[in-house]
Amino acid sequence: MKLTKKGHACVRVEKDGRVLVIDPGGFSEPDAAAGADVLLVTHEHADHFDEGRLRAALEARPEAELWTLRAVADQISAAFPGRVHTVGDGDAFTAAGFDIEVHGELHAVIHPEIPRITNVGYVVDGRVFHPGDALTVPGRPVDTLLVPVQAPWNKLSEVVDYVREVRPRRAYDIHDGLLSEVAHPVYQRMLGPQGRPGLGGTEHARLTPGESVTL
Repeated sequence: MKLTKKGHACVRVEKDGRVLVIDPGGFSEPDAAAGADVLLVTHEHADHFDEGRLRAALEARPEAELWTLRAVADQISAAFPGRVHTVGDGDAFTAAGFDIEVHGELHAVIHPEIPRITNVGYVVDGRVFHPGDALTVPGRPVDTLLVPVQAPWNKLSEVVDYVREVRPRRAYDIHDGLLSEVAHPVYQRMLGPQGRPGLGGTEHARLTPGESVTL
């Protein structure tokens, strides 16, 4: 399985010639969703859900399908009958050879005055977990955690404690589109293997957009 960072919160997973893309939003590359067999969206915020990019991907590949929560599905399903599927916490399904579990229900709190929206995370093939905009603990072991390192709704201490609670073997940064280049070394120093506070033994790395790893 190959994992490629596609900018901000978007990742591309490839296996046996099939392609799965999670959260090709407005902060990721314009072609982030291109060529996908399976599209997953965690919630409706624009940095995770770009309707134009999803429509282009679905139009280009008639066999491609989208799984997401109702708030997103309602905006796009009419144009692609039978190809947009609504999911929620506890669901499990297989798509294009990928086994997917759905975990979580709500977006993290941004501020008490801002209503919380729905948010789901996805475990892919029992190995990789993308939580969307929440620090959801999946309730099952995962080898690789995609960890939202920076957002208006989190702080570093929460990120550290989250990774320590999930206890993956490795963690890769997502949700880093608002960080400048000078910020990345600061985060790497604090989250890295020799860093303080550190992640309690989890291997941590940052992938630059377009960079891939084999899992």
